[in-house]
Amino acid sequence: MNIERKVTRDHPRISTEERARRQEAVDFARGSVRFEGFELNAEAEAINRRFIDGELTVAEHVAAIAAL
Repeated sequence: MNIERKVTRDHPRISTEERARRQEAVDFARGSVRFEGFELNAEAEAINRRFIDGELTVAEHVAAIAAL
């Protein structure tokens, strides 16, 4: 799945608080995955970074990760 998104009027920049919330959620999920004995690959980490940076919505993030 190739999701390209730029910050636009329809997808404005996220706030500092939202970015921190997204970072915390991704860190928690990463820890949960590691606890199960797995590590996220580079593609998953790139998708996570785009989500944290506000390039992807929650639904787009979930869809992109599920498509892996």
